[in-house]
Amino acid sequence: MNKFNLVHKLPNRLRYKIFDISSKNDARPLIESIQKCEGVKNARVNIRAKSLIIEITNSQIQKEIEKIITDFKTTKCDSSCRVERGEVHISKQGLITIASVTGAGFILPNIVNAPLSIATNTPMMISGLKDLYKNGITSHVLESLAVGVSLLRKDYTAANFTSLLLEAGEYIEESTSDRSDNLLRELIRPNVEEVWIEKNGIEEKISYKLVKIGDIVIVAVGDMISVDGHIIQGEALINQSSMTGESVSVTKAYGDRVMAGTIVEEGRIKIWAEHVGDDTSAAQVTKYIEESLSSKSSSALKALKLADKLVPLTLGLSAFAYITTKDWERVAAVLQADYSCALKLATPVAFKSSLHKAGKNGIMIKNAQALENLSEADTVIFDKTGTLTKGELYVSDVISFNDEWDENKILSLAASTEEHYFHPVAEAVVRAANEQSFEHIHHEEVEFIVAHGVITEVAGKKVHIGSQHFLEDDEGIDFNGHIPTIQKHEDEGKTILCIGYDYKLLGMITMIDTVRHNTKTTIDKLHKLGIKEIIMLTGDKQQKADEVAKEIGIDTVFAQLLPTQKADIVKELVANGKKVVFVGDGINDAPALVEANVGISMSKGAQIAKASADISLLKDDIACISNALELAQDTMKLIKSNFNITVAANSAILASATMGYINPITTAVLHNGTTVGILLNAIKGIKVKK
Repeated sequence: MNKFNLVHKLPNRLRYKIFDISSKNDARPLIESIQKCEGVKNARVNIRAKSLIIEITNSQIQKEIEKIITDFKTTKCDSSCRVERGEVHISKQGLITIASVTGAGFILPNIVNAPLSIATNTPMMISGLKDLYKNGITSHVLESLAVGVSLLRKDYTAANFTSLLLEAGEYIEESTSDRSDNLLRELIRPNVEEVWIEKNGIEEKISYKLVKIGDIVIVAVGDMISVDGHIIQGEALINQSSMTGESVSVTKAYGDRVMAGTIVEEGRIKIWAEHVGDDTSAAQVTKYIEESLSSKSSSALKALKLADKLVPLTLGLSAFAYITTKDWERVAAVLQADYSCALKLATPVAFKSSLHKAGKNGIMIKNAQALENLSEADTVIFDKTGTLTKGELYVSDVISFNDEWDENKILSLAASTEEHYFHPVAEAVVRAANEQSFEHIHHEEVEFIVAHGVITEVAGKKVHIGSQHFLEDDEGIDFNGHIPTIQKHEDEGKTILCIGYDYKLLGMITMIDTVRHNTKTTIDKLHKLGIKEIIMLTGDKQQKADEVAKEIGIDTVFAQLLPTQKADIVKELVANGKKVVFVGDGINDAPALVEANVGISMSKGAQIAKASADISLLKDDIACISNALELAQDTMKLIKSNFNITVAANSAILASATMGYINPITTAVLHNGTTVGILLNAIKGIKVKK
C-alpha cells in the first residue's frame, strides 16, 4: 500500500487519507499491526471517507506508522473469495452480485444470461484452479467443478443458483466461526493507560507501564483495577463478573485481595500492588484466550484429516455417475455434496463456545486440547492446603503463659504488630482480633525477619512474634515447661505462632485451615462423573490426613510428603496409563501441574502455578473443578453428535445425488442447509452447570 496522505496532525492524533482499502476486512490486519506499536492508543478506519485515524501518546511514532502503511499489502476480495482462517472474507457485495445474476437468469434470455453467468462464475473457476495447483483436490475444487459442469451444460440457472448457495453457506460458516472467536475475545478487558498512585503521601497520575510491585495504586468509582494486590485503605463495592463470573458485586475492605480487570462500582480504595503488567490475572486471561484461538485439539485435527480423505470419495462417485449414466447433471449434483465444511468448522466452533462459557463462569481453560484431555480423566489428585481446604488460616486458640496477660490482650498485642503485613498468619491474627474489636497497643517500628517473624518494642521492652525456632534458637527465649502444650497442638495439625515479651514466653496463638464447605459435594460429583480414583497429597501427619480424607470422601492419601515428592507421584500414575488431573495452588505444585495430563490452579494460587496449569480458576470455588469436568464431557458428546450427524446427512445426500434422485440445486440446498444447522448447534454449545 503506497497511496496515502497525512491529512491532519495533532500532538495526540494523526489522520491519513488512504486509497487502497475498500472494506473493513481489508483494513483489519492494518489496524491490528498499527495497534501493536508502543505509543499507539487506538486506531480506527472510516471506509466511506477512506480515512485512517490513529490516537497516539508519543509523537515520535509517526515514522513507524507510515512505514507500516507503506509496507502493508491488501488482498482484494472479489465475489469468489473463499473463506479460510486468516485470509480475506467474502463480501456482502459479492453475495448481492451473485444473487442479482441468479434472479435475472429466470427472466433473461440465454443470449444475455450466458455471458453474464460466465463472467460472474469465472472468479470461482480461477480460484478453484489455483487451489488445485496449490493444494490438490479439495472441497473448493469440487465445488468449482460442479459449477463448471453446469456452465458447460448451459444450465445457467443451476450454475448461478449453486454458486449463490455455496457462497451464502460459506459466508454464514465464516460468520459463525468469527462469532465463536469474538465470544472468547469478549473476555479480554480493555487496557488501562494511566493510573493514580500515592508516593510519599502525594497522589500523582502515571502511565500504567511505570507501575511497580509495591506501589500504592488508587482506584475510585467507575475505574478498572489495573493490578493484583491487597487493599490497604478504604472500602469498595467491586464488580468481579469479568474475572470470576459472579453476577453479584462484592464488598472488599482492608486486607482483602483484588484482581486486575475488575471494576469499582462504589467507594475508593488504595491497593498495594502485588502483581503488575503481564503478571496480573487479566493479562493471564488475555494470554490464555490468544492461545485458545490458535490451538487445535486432537479431535479437530482428526476431523480435518477425515474431511480431506473424503474429498476423493466424492470425486470418485461423480466419475462413477458419469461412467454409468453419461448424465452431467448427476455429476454436477454429486460434486456439490462434500463433508469438508461441517467437519472442519463444527469441532473448533464447539470448543470455542465451551471455552467462552467456561471463562464466563470463572474457569479459564488455556486451549481446546486441555478441554479434551479433561474429558478423558479418570484420576484426580488434590494438593490439600489451599485446594481441599480454604487456604486461609483461622485462629482456633489463644493460650497465655503469663497470669498478667489474658488471651484478649495477647491477641491484641499480636494484631497490633502484625497488621502491617499480608502474610496468611498475620491476616488470620488481625481478622480474629477485629472480630473482638481489639484495642491497638502502641509499639515502635516493626522489623520483619523473613521466614521467622517480627520484632518490635512495647513500653521499652522487646516483643518477638514468630516460630518456636525463631524465639528459642535465635532470640534465646526459654520454652521449658511449655513444650508438651505446643506439641499437643502441633499433633492436631495446627499452625503455632509464639509470642515473647521481655525475652520471656508470653503465650501462643494456634491456627487451623478448615475444609471448604462444598468440598465433599464436589468429591461426590467427581465420582458420579466417572472419576475412578481421587487422591489427596499433603505434608500433614498420616493420622490427621486420614481423618480429613474420611470426612470428605477421598479414596487414597499420601501424607508426610516433601514438596518434591508430589511430581514423582503424578509422573508414576501417568506412566501407568492413568489420565491424571492435578489440582494445586503453590509454587511447589508447579512441577506436578506440568507432569499431569491436565493441571488446574486455584484462584489464589502462586503465579508460577497459574502459568504451569492448563486450567486456571478465577473464582475461589472448588465446585468449579467438577463443573469444568462436566463441561468437558458434555462438549465432547456434542462434538461426537455433530460429527455423526455430519457424516450421516452428507452420506445420504451424496447417495441420493449419485442415484439421480436430486438435482444440483437441491443438493446444494440440502448440503449447505445441513452445514449451517450443524454450525449453529456447535456455537450454541452446551449449558455450563453451576
